[in-house]
Amino acid sequence: MYITILSMDRFHGPKPLALNRLVKLTKEPDNNYDAEAIACEMRHFGKIGYIANSTRTVAKGTMSAGRLYDKISDEYIAKIQFIIGKEAIAKVLTTEEFTQEVKNPESDIHFLFDDLSKLYVEEKQ
Repeated sequence: MYITILSMDRFHGPKPLALNRLVKLTKEPDNNYDAEAIACEMRHFGKIGYIANSTRTVAKGTMSAGRLYDKISDEYIAKIQFIIGKEAIAKVLTTEEFTQEVKNPESDIHFLFDDLSKLYVEEKQ
């Protein structure tokens, strides 16, 4: 599953979007603009943007926040695969990829989450 990340244009220092960097996905059910909003956060940068949720902003071949919303836990993880300007295409990690990240003590996953046991993704059978 791939997603489009729309970056907030509020950074003046190093750009947060970088290939193969992990992004924490956090549901925001109380968001005033979108009940299916999923925020994106990165280590060292905090919140960098949101998953696209409009036909105007979702890149072809990627899932909108609304389509992804019920397939992940309240928090989950994705990895940036492509960068186009201020947008990124990220891959939502499979259970196997998630496990590999957890095994790596250097992974940002250990800095982005307090309790990894609560994370899950619904995968197609």
